[in-house]
Parts: sequence; C-alpha cells; structure tokens
Amino acid sequence: MKHHRVIVSKHGGPEVLQTIEEDLPEPKPGEVRVKVEAAGISGYDLMFRRSGRLPGTPRVPFTLGEDIVGVVDKLGEGASSLAEGQTVAGAMFCLGVGGGYAEHVCLPESELVPVPPDVDPAEAVCVVVNYLTAHMSMHQAAKVQSGERVLVHGAAGGVGTALLQLGKLAGLEMYGTASKHNHELVSSLGATPIDYRAEDFVARIRELTGDGVDVVFDPVGGARQVWRSYRALRKAGRLAWFGMAATKKQGLRVIPFTLLMVFLLKLIPDGKKAPLAPDLSKDNAWYRRTLAELLDLLAAGDIKPVVAARIPLAEAARAHELLEHGRYAGKVVLVTEQNREGL
Repeated sequence: MKHHRVIVSKHGGPEVLQTIEEDLPEPKPGEVRVKVEAAGISGYDLMFRRSGRLPGTPRVPFTLGEDIVGVVDKLGEGASSLAEGQTVAGAMFCLGVGGGYAEHVCLPESELVPVPPDVDPAEAVCVVVNYLTAHMSMHQAAKVQSGERVLVHGAAGGVGTALLQLGKLAGLEMYGTASKHNHELVSSLGATPIDYRAEDFVARIRELTGDGVDVVFDPVGGARQVWRSYRALRKAGRLAWFGMAATKKQGLRVIPFTLLMVFLLKLIPDGKKAPLAPDLSKDNAWYRRTLAELLDLLAAGDIKPVVAARIPLAEAARAHELLEHGRYAGKVVLVTEQNREGL
C-alpha cells in the first residue's frame, strides 16, 4: 500500500514543499504506526524550511511537523500499551525536526498518549507542543503563583493563546501584546490587550500596573525585544524567553544576539531572573503525564485551542504561505481529507 508525505525538496520558500507517494512505513519493534488525522505547523518549520544553516537541520529531502494526532493502525513487535483503532497524540521529538507532514508515521509507543473520546483532532494537535510549551514555561521556568501579573507577547498566537488559557486557570492577572485586529480575542481570553505596533509596551505596562509585571513570556526573541521585556518586569520578576518568532522577519542572525542578551541579563544583580524552560524532549515522564492532563482539560472544555485554519496535507505550501504573511490567530493545522474544513 502507498501513502503520501510532504517533503522539503530544497531550502527556500513555501513552493519547495512537495508531496510524494511512497510505500507505507512499517513499525519497528516497540513502535506503532499512526494514520495521521491532524499535524501541526510552527514557526520552527519555517526556519528549517528556509535555511540549512540552522543547527540540527537534516539534509534535504526531509519532512517537517512537530506534532500529530491520529489513529493507531498497526502495532510493531512488542508494542502492547496501545491498541489498533485507538486515537493518540504525540510529539515527533525522537525524529529530530519532525516528520508529521504525512498520512502515516511510525513512532515509539512511549512518545504517544491516548486522546479522550470525541475530541476534535485539530484542537488536540494544538495541545501537543503549544500547550506543553506554555505549561512548561509557566510552571517550570517561571513558577507562577496565583495572583501574579504576567505579560504575554504574541498573545493571539498558538502558544500565546495557550498561555492565556492556562494563565486564567492559574489565577493570573494577564496582559497581552497583539495586533489591533486580535484585541477582541485577547480580551475574551481574560487579558488586557496592548497594541505592540502603536504603543510602547514597556511604558504601557508601567501605566497599567505602576511597577511592572512579575513575569514576561517572550516567544519573539531578538536582543532589543528581550531587553525591553526585561524592563517591563517589576523587582524580582522573571523573564521566560522560549522562542524565535523574530527570525520570520530578521532571519537567523537574531539567534546569537538573543542568546548573548539573555546571558548578559543573568549577570545584572537587580533581583530579576531570566530562567530558561527545560527541553521538552528530555523528560518523557513529565511529557506523558502533562500531555494527558492537558488533553483531559480539552475534553472537559476547560481549554479551547484556537485553530486558525485547517488546510489539507497536500496544500502544505499554502499553509506555510499563511504563516509567512501572518494576520491570523491561533495555530494553523494540516489535516487529512476526512477532517478538512476551514479557510
């Protein structure tokens, strides 16, 4: 039997994404094969697609996709904790840059978590990386406490909306930077919106709070951005930096300058901190436990991922074009034909 997979044929624009037909992959011992229903795309996918200079980028051709949700359709030898027909969610950490842009994938069963019944696959796939990232940044890096003030950059994005929803559950007082057209969404998620294009967010935070916030969550990066986020903190505040959205416009050159700025901030003896979140892929027990908890919150309706668009797998290039241009809220998801709807 055959299936389809999207590959990066060479580094460049969205047009380098091509769909190929190949034999179905076969699960190795300890693995299961999953018929993919939804695969997430991210800013990191854009970075790996654009340039081969990013450390860890494999040689072309390769397949992107950090997170998937689908149905187990074959068990490898020794795989016993899952069953055929079971819906599962998982991150593609063990495959390097991904592999989720495919109709079928094979993964170790230790990387997969059962999905509760009647959960939308497109919403569930948002939970896998976005909400895990938000949870780790919030509870392991920043160690938030109920009642604290936080500023979320990119508040209308995939991780930003996850931070706001988890922040509301944690009892935080929240502020969020976003484009003006996304302010209604940010407000609906319990945060005071700030127009980062028209306002100086540092001055606005001082105006709204008096002395700053306890935590800034910054997925943007860039030396100037990180420094301004640091200035928005009150005494003993924490800057949780965890992303590189700035590379979309400024290229990979912003990465070393961001790392240098974060290092220098750690040397300032002012009581503020710049903790880095642990690597999601290094703690399988935490990953499985927390992903299961988040999927239960989704099933219960306590969180509601914002799905920006559901785009067919064969149109992955169109999905990347949407990411390039922005002006959307939430997470863009690739879906197989049976789950197709959206833009």
